[in-house]
Amino acid sequence: MDAIPLLPVTLLITRRIDATRYADFVAWTERGERLAGTFAGYLGAGVFAPPPGSDTYQILFRFVDEVCLARWVDSPQRRAWLAEGTALVQQSQAHCARGLDHWFGATPPRWKQAVMIWLVFFPVSLGFNLLLGEMLGSLPVFWRVLLSTLALTPAMVFVFIPLSSRLLHRWLQPPPSLPLERAHGG
Repeated sequence: MDAIPLLPVTLLITRRIDATRYADFVAWTERGERLAGTFAGYLGAGVFAPPPGSDTYQILFRFVDEVCLARWVDSPQRRAWLAEGTALVQQSQAHCARGLDHWFGATPPRWKQAVMIWLVFFPVSLGFNLLLGEMLGSLPVFWRVLLSTLALTPAMVFVFIPLSSRLLHRWLQPPPSLPLERAHGG
């Protein structure tokens, strides 16, 4: 029997902060990102600023699998880092997501994910074909598809899907009465 491949796991943390301590919060968060980067399986981290009028930031920590994430989450180094930020954070919640779920926070219905991805993929793919279609048109279909997917996949994953998920955040999220699942103490 084949083993089921492990998907990357993302720890999404929402933190409400004291707006007067923004610079301290940014410096503290950057220290946390550097700390996480010293652990095996670390894939990256990021901070999403809140929309106007909000004081709640979203912080993502990605690891190759749950085992690597758990090593970091349960580490004494992380506990010490969290203790340093106690005065900066007024409220904190955490949620774990696998695969593409990290783009959405609390996972919306699959049909909403599919619509959002299509809304991004269609214009990006159309633009790519308008710009490079003639140049690639003389190549065999294998090479056209290979080159287009090599160019479009990173652009989609690192730029366009995260951007669209932020723009469509309200539509993608479940009603506010559904709390985020607690995961590893924020």
